[in-house]
Amino acid sequence: MSVYPRRCASLRKILALACLVFSMGAALAQAPTAPAEQGELPTHKWVVPPPNWAPEAYFSNLKDGATLESPFVARFGLSMRGIVPAGHSAGHAGHHHLLINQPLPLDFRKPLPFTEQYIHFGKGQMETVVDLPPGSYTLRLVLADQGHIPFFVYSKPLRFMVSKQNKGVAPASLLGTPRIEMLSPADKSAQVPPLRIQLHASGYNVAHAAPKLAETGHFRLVLERPGQKAELIELDGGQTELWLHPPKGSYTARAEFVNNGDGRTMAGTKPVAFSVP
Repeated sequence: MSVYPRRCASLRKILALACLVFSMGAALAQAPTAPAEQGELPTHKWVVPPPNWAPEAYFSNLKDGATLESPFVARFGLSMRGIVPAGHSAGHAGHHHLLINQPLPLDFRKPLPFTEQYIHFGKGQMETVVDLPPGSYTLRLVLADQGHIPFFVYSKPLRFMVSKQNKGVAPASLLGTPRIEMLSPADKSAQVPPLRIQLHASGYNVAHAAPKLAETGHFRLVLERPGQKAELIELDGGQTELWLHPPKGSYTARAEFVNNGDGRTMAGTKPVAFSVP
């Protein structure tokens, strides 16, 4: 009995399957995809993209699944993008929006509404006081442009419980005095590159330097090593964090907040020591 016809039939099936796979691949290659969000990083030889290579917003002081008493402070973080107040355009910078018990918008071509569930931070703020009655909640951050049209830059949903609402608490008592802080790295820590520098401004408005908006500022990072010239990194794109891959050695880091109008230093952080083994 000859098996040759069976082999030919099998070969025809293989060729047909290969053609199908090829045509599907070509169709997928031509299919429209969501626009990739571009990142904007400070300019310096040690600056590298974050590990996930994607712009995103996040809460720097709140944990998913937490139980909180209100009012409480929510702090905003941002990777690979900068901040600029509403009504102004500078690169790919935008301003934060806090969504309370709201999903991500279905249409990213329409501006975010102004309601109690969509809170706009159009001055360049990095934090707010949230005052909610007891219950279950979900918070999200969304970055949007000068016209409140969202970028594809947002946070993961943060789910939490409010166990108690304290009456008569003044927001100023929770926010404290205007200041800037270096949230990471920890003082006297050993860091394996890439390492994350997280900065935060309380009581100050952060902005891209290009519009030169009065009463806004941007961060400047100063890195010092024994026997070496200090390294200055301007976060003049309104960035509030950066990732570094510096050479091995001992470092002292501090941040300054520079006025975008006249260039004066408005605030500074305490020095933070770290080492790269």
